[in-house]
Amino acid sequence: MRLLLIALAPLFLCACGGYELKNLAKSDIDLVTDQFIIKTREDVSELAVMLYKRNPEQLAKNPGMTIEGRLAQLKVRRYKLQFLELEYNQGIDAMNLAFNPSFTGDRVFALTVGLGSMLRQAYAYQPEMFLPDQLDAQVLLTSAQNVEMLVWKLKNARKPNGEHYIITYEKWGVVDNLSFERLFGEIIVLQEMMAGIVGDSDNRTVTGAVYAVSKVFIPLPI
Repeated sequence: MRLLLIALAPLFLCACGGYELKNLAKSDIDLVTDQFIIKTREDVSELAVMLYKRNPEQLAKNPGMTIEGRLAQLKVRRYKLQFLELEYNQGIDAMNLAFNPSFTGDRVFALTVGLGSMLRQAYAYQPEMFLPDQLDAQVLLTSAQNVEMLVWKLKNARKPNGEHYIITYEKWGVVDNLSFERLFGEIIVLQEMMAGIVGDSDNRTVTGAVYAVSKVFIPLPI
């Protein structure tokens, strides 16, 4: 029977019109999750471009570095995002660097690496999902809450001299760029939706914690 299935597999795949062999090892939720992973990674790359255009001095901290070079660094690593210039910090540790007064490196890179690696952690560092893989709804929800906290920090956290650490919505006291609202809002919705999907599939309740008063990022549950 196994040999017969192997022999018939190519015919089945052709009949499915481009259906990939690896998809046979995926559930419907896996296929949906794959699209969420792709979209969140695209959103982080889009955010990097937007931030560097608003904060070119951050890119200039690494002579010869380009936006395309930074995007390549984010894309070439399919799993964890670890870089020597950030002392291999990821997730909320890297995001905190972006708002650390003593940090002298590229704050945009620290922020995008931190955000990107936190989202990857929420998807168990997998670039795509298969049947044995499992996600934690609470981890996904916590990642959404951290993105909300990131939005708050970008608007409110300032250097000792009163300037924003990274310019986003507001420049020279004028709110002139609302595209960040759209992008962050999309990431938050994606994570909340994925948490709901995973929670429903596991028949478990996903709860939101009271976290905004602390004004700090929350470590993702292990």
